[in-house]
Amino acid sequence: MQLIFASNNTNKVKEIQQILPPGIELVSLKDAGILIDIPEPHDSLEANAREKSTTIFQLTGKDCFSEDTGLEVMALGGAPGVRSARYAGEKADPAANTAKLLDVLLNNNDRRARFRTVISLILAGTEYQFEGICTGQISHFPKGNNGFGYDPVFIPDGETRSFGEMSMDEKKIYSHRRKATDQLVSFLAKQII
Repeated sequence: MQLIFASNNTNKVKEIQQILPPGIELVSLKDAGILIDIPEPHDSLEANAREKSTTIFQLTGKDCFSEDTGLEVMALGGAPGVRSARYAGEKADPAANTAKLLDVLLNNNDRRARFRTVISLILAGTEYQFEGICTGQISHFPKGNNGFGYDPVFIPDGETRSFGEMSMDEKKIYSHRRKATDQLVSFLAKQII
């Protein structure tokens, strides 16, 4: 089975490819020759994920999926949420987003947060959604150089290290993206049989 993954984020492509079992070939937008950035104009992860998968399906007519992930901080009412990649501005990089988050939380003792991923799969023209959540805490300063985005400041529950201090294999144990992708894989396995 071949699936187009509606993402230009090479880190996400690598992370999900490592989770998929043999028999499911992941095709990135770049590999599919689709050189567009799909907007994320909605106020929910579900709607943004749907926007991306629907766009790719309309362009190609092929089975595809997308995901949208947000970091939801309890003390900030769920922010940055859908704005996670643009928290410090439309052109902000991950370091700027992380710096803004740490600044906003500077004097706040409530560091509870969660990563939430929503996957939108379009298979034979029908959409299915899957969700994965990883709860944890925001550290007071970045730790580690692994991962991407907010990984250096997110410590999953049950750990003392940030995602930024973990290898990809260690992160997979806790990963919100892994949890959503496992649901996707389980669903796909039932379709293949």
